[in-house]
Amino acid sequence: MFVKNAWYVAAWESEIGEAPLARTILGEPVVMFHTPDGVVALEDRCCHRALPLSMGQVVGDHIQCGYHGLEFDGSGKCVKVPGQTKIPPGAQVRTYPVVQRYGWVWIWTGDVTKANPHQIPDWWWLESPDWKTIPGRGGKPMHLNANYLLISDNLFDISHLTYVHASSIGADSIVDFPPKTERWDSEKRVKMSREIFDRPAAPFYQKAGEFEGNVDRWIMTTSDLPCYMASDAGSVEVGTGITPGMVGPERGVEMKIMNLPTPETETSTHYFYSHCRHFRIDSEEWDEIYRTQFTAVFEEDRAVLEGQQKRMTENPDAPSIDINADAPNVQVRRMIDEMIAAEQAELAGPRKSA
Repeated sequence: MFVKNAWYVAAWESEIGEAPLARTILGEPVVMFHTPDGVVALEDRCCHRALPLSMGQVVGDHIQCGYHGLEFDGSGKCVKVPGQTKIPPGAQVRTYPVVQRYGWVWIWTGDVTKANPHQIPDWWWLESPDWKTIPGRGGKPMHLNANYLLISDNLFDISHLTYVHASSIGADSIVDFPPKTERWDSEKRVKMSREIFDRPAAPFYQKAGEFEGNVDRWIMTTSDLPCYMASDAGSVEVGTGITPGMVGPERGVEMKIMNLPTPETETSTHYFYSHCRHFRIDSEEWDEIYRTQFTAVFEEDRAVLEGQQKRMTENPDAPSIDINADAPNVQVRRMIDEMIAAEQAELAGPRKSA
């Protein structure tokens, strides 16, 4: 099950061209297309004979079914039936609230009366001239055959960098410094912080910062649930102070990664992400490093995540354990379970007294 009353990224704006775009979001088939008022998202099913509307075409402001030519406007209403003037009662498909922000199309699949755009995180650095943003995978989602919470686990469990990403952002010293976990129930937020002092720089940071000796390093991931995860990471000269968000290029290296895993099904995910850096923002060389090397880093994660999901699907009842590094993940999953339970209880309505 998923948290429904939340915004999820459905697409990069650049993905939606002249043709309809089909995508399954939280198990629901959705079709998106452009109108003069912006992007529209509808149920991807014609109410006549159930052909996916995405198999049709965009005609003016409408989407036309590819089977019998019925046309639907941005509100989901059927506005044309070829060969007749009267529109049948009930000729309507579901429409979803959408918001276009930060280059993404955000969709709300739950109670439309609760769809508040202010719930989308304020990631101001994505639009700041002092930061350079590189869309992940050239502005395409990474499709993973894994549950979205496995991605959340991966982002909070920084100890895996030592073993999975040893040649890039990993370092042996990470496991020597335990994570700090913070939880805010009212904001539905969990934060993991790991600070590493006076240790050799990881290969990526050594190249970026040209450090002469050891560094102080930090990795912090904040999740606004259910799945908006911003990671802040960097390195500075030893003793100069770990101050995330305030490390200019004269002091060291700082970057942010915005992670937005949108569930497709219980075992697959559309993973949207974007990189921001606060150093060498005019360097085409570093633009290319982010496009290529970090794609390779995420592919290393793919192998792990899909391997996990395969075994979990084969043996869903197999026991598992938790270790100290799992503390943030445990809090995230507990809070997600609480949010789902609260939604289900609301849908069920008040209990009748015996």
